Amino acid sequence: MSPLPSSPPNPFACIAAGIACLWGPAHGGANEAVLTMLKEIGSKDRVNEIVKRARDPNDNFRLMGFGHRVYKNYDPRAKLMRETCYEVLDALGLGDDPLFKLAMALEKIALEDDYFVSRRLYPNVDFYSGLIYE
Repeated sequence: MSPLPSSPPNPFACIAAGIACLWGPAHGGANEAVLTMLKEIGSKDRVNEIVKRARDPNDNFRLMGFGHRVYKNYDPRAKLMRETCYEVLDALGLGDDPLFKLAMALEKIALEDDYFVSRRLYPNVDFYSGLIYE
């Protein structure tokens, strides 16, 4: 009996399937939505304005990359992704990148502010992975 399957998988099809499984705004697009949001905010000087909008129930603005439908506390994957994010950006010499500084200002608020903590709106894995992909 042959150890190979009757139809060996095509490596190109397997790679394409792996990429396609993250398709869409709720999965692979979530980290892209974080980047889009950060670019729209533009500067850490606008963080207070953005936080005010995020708290306003009458404003449609949403902070992307915060909270998670399944993880009701801190996303356990986010801890590792956060460390990786810092390592990658440091290795690339991007620790002073304005987008990264903006993201870290939002992260600080989300981890310390009573509004976000009480609602368990912690940065999730998509918040950090978007920065790495950028």
